[in-house]
This record gives sequence, structure tokens and C-alpha cells, in this order.
Amino acid sequence: MTAQDSGLSLLTVEEMYRADQSAVAQGVPGIQLMETAGRTVADAVMAREECRPVWVLCGPGNNGGDGFVAARVLQEAGWPVTVRLLGARESLRGDAAHHAALWTGPVEELSVFGAEPSDIVIDALFGAGLARGLEGLAKDAVQWVNDNGVTAYAVDVPSGLSGDTGAVVGDIALQAKVTVTFFRAKPGHLLLPGRLFCGELLVTDIGIPETVLGEINPRCWRNGPRLWADKLPRREPASHKYRFGHALISGGPELVGASILAARAALRVGAGLVTIAASPAAWAACASALPSAICRRMESEADFFDLLRDGRINSVAIGPGAGVTAATRARVQAAGRSGKALVLDADALTAFAERPEELFAIAPANKILTPHEGEFGRLFGGFEGDKLSRSRAAAAAADAVVLLKGADTVIAEPEGHAVICNNAPPWLATAGSGDVLAGLIAGLLAQGLSPFDAAAAGAWIHGEAASEFGPGMIAQDLPDAVPRAI
Repeated sequence: MTAQDSGLSLLTVEEMYRADQSAVAQGVPGIQLMETAGRTVADAVMAREECRPVWVLCGPGNNGGDGFVAARVLQEAGWPVTVRLLGARESLRGDAAHHAALWTGPVEELSVFGAEPSDIVIDALFGAGLARGLEGLAKDAVQWVNDNGVTAYAVDVPSGLSGDTGAVVGDIALQAKVTVTFFRAKPGHLLLPGRLFCGELLVTDIGIPETVLGEINPRCWRNGPRLWADKLPRREPASHKYRFGHALISGGPELVGASILAARAALRVGAGLVTIAASPAAWAACASALPSAICRRMESEADFFDLLRDGRINSVAIGPGAGVTAATRARVQAAGRSGKALVLDADALTAFAERPEELFAIAPANKILTPHEGEFGRLFGGFEGDKLSRSRAAAAAADAVVLLKGADTVIAEPEGHAVICNNAPPWLATAGSGDVLAGLIAGLLAQGLSPFDAAAAGAWIHGEAASEFGPGMIAQDLPDAVPRAI
């Protein structure tokens, strides 16, 4: 995945600055980049709105220069445009000054005085690298836009947001209907709460050569099939089940549904065989609920350890319904010694909350941890900052792929490469959906995907299957929606 782009790279603010500079060094004039950027903003407005008054709020930097271009293009198309500037026009420099000079209409001090709630606002105040919260006239303007529910188009990122983290830098950020950014999206466009402020995200081509990515070497991507679909094994006429791996689901003593959900998901995602290691009390329920899986009766923990010796089993999922017990810890440690790929979820994580270093020492570089925020806090309580940074730090500390769940799931590996998921619908917040995710990842690991690719593919398929089903979904609906998602 690290060598691919497929349009899914996410660039930090600093990396996007380098992309701009590299484009200029390769002969693309900065004035032309700004002209194209501003035009894409104007085009976005004209494609989505009926002609009506537009207020363009320009800042003192290049973001403001994009705004002047958008204002000129809209005015030339016959739209009524008002420009308001934060700061003095004569203080503008470089490309922004050039495009401000091409605007022939009046420019007054930043204000939305005279605007109507039915008007359109283009927010070209600040770019993605805002270092401090909005204040003064800028804050007043954004507050008015938000309070009145004005249709707003943001240039690059809504003013008040960090492009790197998606955090509100101060105490307010503009609520946009559409955000138009350039060349590649930024992590802050996908991470929460930033994604909620961006509205529809448009990533437009402004003429930056794709070759600049080779110099930048991005380490973060928006999750999607173009990153990993070619790693999924294909069924051929001569294929047989053992070619697609054998996943083992470690069942719990009482919460039978969790292991059944995980096993069903592993089968639906393509694992050749799936075995549930069931307690005597759970064996009958597992065997009757899922006849497509092998259900092995575990009379003792020794039976589970013997099962791990089966060389045909190449991935193991532990956690769904496992219980926070010494037996769960022992199973995780034994699975780690077996050399098989591991998915550790739920109770398999919490069981190590008091001794996380023991978990981190298990199966280096061959395990995936899938915590939600509560479980993450129990294992990595000292890690602070934005979700992407915390996930990367946790992956390095645990020497594992870490999948930190949520509406903006982040998947990171120890070297710092990461993907951000933005395809999970809100109805995934239901009991058992995490068990399905663990099973999907185990099934993909069984088919030979690397831990990073398996986690990314599993998370995307999980979200897509939920979207395919729609509102009202419960966890047991998810596995049967997986084939359509694939």
C-alpha cells in the first residue's frame, strides 16, 4: 500500500505546501495554480446553486487570493458578488496581490453587514494551517454565517479548522455546505469533528503534477479499494478451499452470538474454512447456528492449545465474547507463540489493561489490535493528541497494526503509515458490529493479506456493507451484506 496513491493520498498542510512549491519548481506558475483553484470554487457554486448574491470573504493570504479569483469568475458569469477583505488590500503579497488587482469591483472591510440568510458565502479567510482560533471580525463573520444557516462554500478548509487534525483550533469554525480543496485532501477533512464542518468535499485538479508525490512520499491515505483490492485472491476454476486460508475464532463461554457473528463474517469475506473454538456450554448453539463453520468443542484450555498446532489454521481472532479472564490472556499468548496472524479485539485487549506491555510483546508485527476509544484508553492512556497521531504512537508502542474504531476509524502500522476511513454510516453503532469487523479481518488475514491491508480492507467492507443494508441494520445483517459490498 505504501507505494500506491490512486488519488487517495492525504497530505498534511506542510506536505501540501511542498507540493505547491514543487509544482512551481517544475514550471507551473503560482499565479496559474491560484487562478485554477479559484475557478474550481466558482464552478462548484455555479454547478450547485441558482444565481443569487454571493459574498466572498477574503483573508490576507493565498486563501484570500483564491477568493478574489472566485469572485471575478462569478461576476463575469453574471452573478452579483460582494467582496469583503480581512486587512488592507495593499498588504496583500505575491500571487494573492496579483489576483486581487484583477478584481475591478469594490473591496471593503470584512463584514457580512447587508447580507441576507438566503445569500451564498464563500469562505476564503484562512487556509488549512491556521495556528490560532478565530477572533475579531473573522470570528464575527463566521458566527453570523453559522447562526443564520447560510449556504457556505469553504476554500481548502472551513475557517477555524486544522487541516492536519480536523480539530476546531479555537472555539468556532465555519459550517460549510461544500468544501473545495486542491490536488489531494488533508487528514482534517476526514477526521472528526472536521469532517462534519466540511460538508461535501470536492478535491479538484489545479495542475499540480502527480510526480510531486514521489518527492513527498505521503504516509496517509483515505481508505478505499484502490489501495488493496488487487491483494484479494480471486476464485479460479481450479481453486480449492485450502487456497483461501483457515481462520480460527476463539469463542467465549457464554456470549455465543459474538463468535458466531465473527465466524459468519470470516466466511462471507472469503476464508476457505472457519473454525469456532467453543466451550461445552456454547458448542450446540454454535454448531446449529452456523453449519458452514467447523465447531470444535473445547473441554479444556489444553484443547485450544492443541488446536493452534494445526498448521492449516493461519489466522486467529480472539476477543468477541471471550471474557476478561486469565484464560483469555493465556489464549492470546499461546496464539502469539504459534506464529499465526492475530486479530485481538474487545476482551482480548481489556484482559491486558493492567499489563499492556505483555500484550505489546506478543507476536511482533503479526497482530492487529482493534480497540474502541474506551479500550484504547485502557491500553494507551498516556497518549494524547489527535486521533491520527495517537493511533500512530500506539502502533509503534505495541509493534502492531492498530485499528482505532469510530466514525473516523484510523488504521496505523508501526512505521507510521496510516489510513482514515470515512465510509461508516451511523447505524454501525450497534451491538455486535465490532465482532463482525474482527471476523472480516480474520478472514482476510487467512487469505494472505498483510495485517495492514487486511485491517484496511476489513474496515472499508464493514462500512460499505452497512451502507448497502441501510438504516435499521443490526449486526447479524452485516455478514450477508458483505458479498454485495465486495
